[in-house]
Amino acid sequence: MPGTNRFPFLSKTETPRADCTACPHLDTVHAAGRCEPGDRCLIAHSGRQIERFLRMNPEFAVDCLQDAFWERRAIAVRYAPVDAVRTLAHDTDEAVRRAVVTRLPPDELAAFIGDHDREVRITVASRLPPTRLYVMLDDPDYLVRQHVAQRIPHGSLSRLVKDEDREVRKEVARRLPSFVLSRMAHDEDPEVRAIAAARMLPEDAARMLADPDWRVRLGAVERASLDAIRACIDDEDKDVREQVCARLDETRTKDTT
Repeated sequence: MPGTNRFPFLSKTETPRADCTACPHLDTVHAAGRCEPGDRCLIAHSGRQIERFLRMNPEFAVDCLQDAFWERRAIAVRYAPVDAVRTLAHDTDEAVRRAVVTRLPPDELAAFIGDHDREVRITVASRLPPTRLYVMLDDPDYLVRQHVAQRIPHGSLSRLVKDEDREVRKEVARRLPSFVLSRMAHDEDPEVRAIAAARMLPEDAARMLADPDWRVRLGAVERASLDAIRACIDDEDKDVREQVCARLDETRTKDTT
């Protein structure tokens, strides 16, 4: 648990400046030129100054891990040894726990899968080995599931094809192998269908040329065969018609060279 604030905030100017006379490092670090008020300072309530100080003086990081100021603890996590960082696994502040998750080895992150803060879980999803991400497929937050969809092996990705959130399904449509994208041909969201249509096998894309949404038809034109897209030469949407003509013209040009 956080301790007392050993570094009281002594200034509220635009650029926080601490009173050096109250600093326990005045005769040591400051005298050696390893800190600078308003720039590299451990006792100011300024994340930038604390980070600059600890970057130059990482040996002070461990002493800051129990500080009352959450930002000082979170920054200290970046510079303290991993063994010391483990003591903050249950810190009351989510920013501190997030920092801890970035430092721990991936095989120690299972304890954070159920953290109540979604940013912590997102960080876990970005660092867990892909083969272990299946345990986060049912996370209640769509942003977490979206990160899972970006990294999980294709074999488990299909479990998110019917996800309730379209952003998750869009990620699935970007990653599923082409030969199984027909499973998303009837997705309720046209943006999802458009992404899928632009990556489907040609024969599957041809069936998407009749989709009621122009974005889906436009994506399908990119993948369907030339014989199939000729039926769209008079499509009601200008962008679709232009893309059909562009593909046909490109083919004619190649045939004459």
